[in-house]
Amino acid sequence: QVQLVESGGGLVQPGGSLRLSCAASGFTFSAHVMSWYRQAPGKERELVAAITGAGTDTNYVDSVKGRFTISRDNAKNTVYLQMNSLKPEDTAVYHCNALRTLTSSYPYFSSWGQGTQVTVSS
Repeated sequence: QVQLVESGGGLVQPGGSLRLSCAASGFTFSAHVMSWYRQAPGKERELVAAITGAGTDTNYVDSVKGRFTISRDNAKNTVYLQMNSLKPEDTAVYHCNALRTLTSSYPYFSSWGQGTQVTVSS
């Protein structure tokens, strides 16, 4: 059974930093592209970042390029999202999931975790 458990969110001021973690189980983690999605109130869920199975290649939505860094530790079945220079528009619930390819826009698993709330506000 696939499990995805996100953590690390919180309330931060604009310009602050946060590191999110996603602990995965129930599938061959190292064989999958992993990703982070986010959904803000009243908006569609969007793909934020993705990373290949070996962690050698990444992909980001334009709005976070240069500010966010996705990484993974296959020994721990965990994917991370380092978020720097946070902006109010980054406020959202963040979820992780697998992808079929690095440039895919669609989640691989239908099962989603609870997500972790990131709020950027003064």
